[in-house]
Amino acid sequence: MKLSRVSIVLLGIQFAIVSTVALKYFYQRATCPRVWTRAAAYDPTLLMRGRYLSLQLTVDGCSSTLPSAKNAQFPRNANGTVSSPNFNVNAPDTVWFQAKLAVKNNKLIATRAPEADSSASMQSVSAPPGSPCDRMRLSTPVDFYISEHASDPTFLKSGQELWIEVTVPPKGPPRPLQLALKDNGAWKPLAFQ
Repeated sequence: MKLSRVSIVLLGIQFAIVSTVALKYFYQRATCPRVWTRAAAYDPTLLMRGRYLSLQLTVDGCSSTLPSAKNAQFPRNANGTVSSPNFNVNAPDTVWFQAKLAVKNNKLIATRAPEADSSASMQSVSAPPGSPCDRMRLSTPVDFYISEHASDPTFLKSGQELWIEVTVPPKGPPRPLQLALKDNGAWKPLAFQ
């Protein structure tokens, strides 16, 4: 079998495209902030599921404002003054808003963006009714690959929490790095090989 010159050029172009994407991800992994955050299992309706875990990330929205001030319920002292900047979501339905993600004090922070700003750096955040401001969720789940024979870590026992380390790039959703299980205060990184 003889390769023509066109085939070799096409192969070189495809290799360059894939290499550029891989280099971008390696660069962002090395330079973008990293953070551990809670994750919750999410069952997507995807045609190709394979051995991917689909996880929703928990974000801290306490430094943010909700689309309506009526949706935030702050704790108050006996004299009626606000006693804490942390609030609970007080809405009949889930509150959705666009936010910019950042890492601050080892937390994944979501700060609400103005309605007019719809750039690629924004992520959709959901705040379920009654949830505390530090337990909001990213609407778009993150997919994490596990090996074929690995046990599914999303089946948690009482007292266990699933955590995920992610990088936060300037644009786009967080990118997963590794998982860990927090079992009654004990931290155990999960290795899938």
